[in-house]
Amino acid sequence: EVQLVESGGGLVQAGGSVRLSCAASGLSFDDYAIGWFRQAPGKEREGVSCISSRDGSTYYADSVKGRFTIARDNRKNTVYLQMTSLKPEDAAVYYCAAEIRPVGIGLNPALYDYWGQGTQVTVSS
Repeated sequence: EVQLVESGGGLVQAGGSVRLSCAASGLSFDDYAIGWFRQAPGKEREGVSCISSRDGSTYYADSVKGRFTIARDNRKNTVYLQMTSLKPEDAAVYYCAAEIRPVGIGLNPALYDYWGQGTQVTVSS
């Protein structure tokens, strides 16, 4: 059974930082690109960042570029999202997802095969 488990969310002040983790099991982690998505109440799910399966290529949405950093540790089957300079508009449930993709990356949620349950990030102003 494939599982993606997010952790690290919580309450943080605006301007602060938090690191999310996504631990994967039950899949050949090296073959999967991993993406982070978020969804705030009343809004559509938004792609935040993704990292390729093998060469470490990354992509960021314009709204988080320069503030968020994605990284993966294939030995631990884990992807991290370091979030800095947080803004109230970053508050959302953050989901990680896995897409089998030998090359390339993208943030089309329809192409992702597996999803975690999400972790809440709340940003106080």
